[in-house]
Amino acid sequence: MLFLLISCFSFILLSKSLSSKHQHHHRERRLFPPWYEAFTTTFMTSWFQKGTLQILTSTMPLKKLKPKAKNLVWSSSTENQKEDHNKTTPSPSLLDLPELVLDCIFDRLQPAELCAMSGVCSSLRERCVSDYIWAKRMKGKWGKVIGDAAYREWQWYIALQNRSNLLNNQRNQSNLSFESVTKIWPFLSWFNIKPRAQKELKNGGLAVDSIMAWYLALETGRFSFPAQVYNRENGHAGFLLSCYDAKLSYDSKTDTFQARYSPHVRRSTEENISWDRLRAPPVDTCSYDLHISNSLFDLKPGDHIEIQWRRNREFPYGWWYGVVGHMESCNGNENHCRCQDTDTVMLEFKQYPSSSRWRKTMINRENHREVGNEGDGFYGGIRKLYNQQEISMWQSLWPNQVIE
Repeated sequence: MLFLLISCFSFILLSKSLSSKHQHHHRERRLFPPWYEAFTTTFMTSWFQKGTLQILTSTMPLKKLKPKAKNLVWSSSTENQKEDHNKTTPSPSLLDLPELVLDCIFDRLQPAELCAMSGVCSSLRERCVSDYIWAKRMKGKWGKVIGDAAYREWQWYIALQNRSNLLNNQRNQSNLSFESVTKIWPFLSWFNIKPRAQKELKNGGLAVDSIMAWYLALETGRFSFPAQVYNRENGHAGFLLSCYDAKLSYDSKTDTFQARYSPHVRRSTEENISWDRLRAPPVDTCSYDLHISNSLFDLKPGDHIEIQWRRNREFPYGWWYGVVGHMESCNGNENHCRCQDTDTVMLEFKQYPSSSRWRKTMINRENHREVGNEGDGFYGGIRKLYNQQEISMWQSLWPNQVIE
């Protein structure tokens, strides 16, 4: 193709030189017919403007490029009229659509498609990076596992990033001595904006505190967030029907998570955690603090609960599933049951056999605090489960056999 280009260009130069030398002898005569000059002109224009692919497609119907001179003049004038018409009549744009139609289009775009469209023009970019657009994506994919604790962690992440950028800017400016500045004086303005330009390039011109930036940080695994994991350590018997706090990072290749637990436990990391084993923390209580229960006087036999439990006081709490049972003095008859009027509450963990020391425990309604010992562990605060979805989640994790 390059050889053909060079040949055509050489023929054009040769034809121009010959025609200028013999113009007064052969004014009516041309070295090449008009269709050939038109073809070569089109060829050169297509080569530099549209690329090789369009040239190949334009050279295929070569025999059709041999019109008569009159037809050539007529076709060129027609093309000029079309070009003038195209200049006066602008082509329709996506932004000309009504706002409601545009909103429907953007609602159907995937996050990757929104990122691609944001690079088309400034108007589309303003729409594609807006918090309104990305709030729906964030809630749809991450709403189940992102809670208030994760949002606070994200705010700290932003503050640390801003502080790091500020320190880097100050360090770069302090490294410029007077002697070095005099040598690069013509480029001083470039150095002044370099840190800001690097920040914009790094974030793609995206505000670091935007919802889109948060979504991308989660999607790429750059931001690890706090959440809770059901049945940690891949359903180890010692953690069945429990839920523990962890720091999670997402792996988009496997669509799974990696968890980092408290370093006080025997195993601090776990990989390949699926979405259905995660939840956002239901209460804003640190895993080392006692949860203040506000539903103790509402507990009655048959209620579903979660209770804090830990092996010793150096370990963090985990949330364990159980139910409220009947007191030993009660026969279980609903018409004669007075268990709700007593000062103590019987809690049952039916995943353990009746002979197990983990099967039952009692707590005080009026003066509830952490109770237990080094042998049986320590019981903390209680949550009564009102949401049927939470109850169904625990029941779906029920072991196939009784835990010994």
